[in-house]
Amino acid sequence: MKKTVAILIMPLILAGFSGVTGCRQSAEKKEQKKVELEQVESLEQKIEENVYPLPTSAEVIKMLSELEVGYQFGISNPVENASKYITSTSRAINMGVFGADLSYCTIYNINQEVINYLNAIRTLANELNMSKIYDETLYDRIKDNFDNKDELVNLLTNAFNETYSYLSENDQQSLALLVVGGAWVEGMYLTCNVSEAAYQVAGISRNLLEQKKSFDLFMEVTKAYEADPAISDFLKKLEPISNVYKGLESSLTMQNIIDITNAINQVRAEIVK
Repeated sequence: MKKTVAILIMPLILAGFSGVTGCRQSAEKKEQKKVELEQVESLEQKIEENVYPLPTSAEVIKMLSELEVGYQFGISNPVENASKYITSTSRAINMGVFGADLSYCTIYNINQEVINYLNAIRTLANELNMSKIYDETLYDRIKDNFDNKDELVNLLTNAFNETYSYLSENDQQSLALLVVGGAWVEGMYLTCNVSEAAYQVAGISRNLLEQKKSFDLFMEVTKAYEADPAISDFLKKLEPISNVYKGLESSLTMQNIIDITNAINQVRAEIVK
């Protein structure tokens, strides 16, 4: 997504540079273009680092699989819930939730669940005019790459990027942020609940702490949209997580992990109901 947004923005930046230097003499232009290229590359990197602060759910789930944490049936949002989301807000949030669930079952090669979650996402995508993103060809590509986790992450990340880009480019930035927020909450929910004692799994506590930065950046990005009732309501739902993260330091205790898990579970219950 960072790269997607950078690609959308960079032509405008390049046009701006061209306008500034268009009337300079040719002897100066070569050196100037070299400087401009360096400036553009530096700016592009900054855009990629900051414009889309959250790792995709596929990247988070891949981490879980690398920690050799087994797949847990029954913790994902049931696909039957797709039909009960009737507002654009709930559909956007739960597209993100189902996107994380899709990543979870895909990276663990749970084939039937992959089909089920693609269908659930397609149900919501149809209502938001995005049916082309989650068509049959996506499942075919996923099926062809079940043994290649890196490629699976790329496929799922690209689908998520297209979802975000479509909404953003159609003046639905608030819905795009809700998709991102829903995916983040579900990714954290899965991380906290893949083991009955997550604090005993090496690597999970580190990931939960790393996600504090992602959460803080998401809250920063959404500030510009706080006047939107849908965003404002979603941010209120996130308050339990905010309250827990405020007191965290550079490491987590068992109680910290329990508190994060409880906060995530509370928020997640609110957004999927």
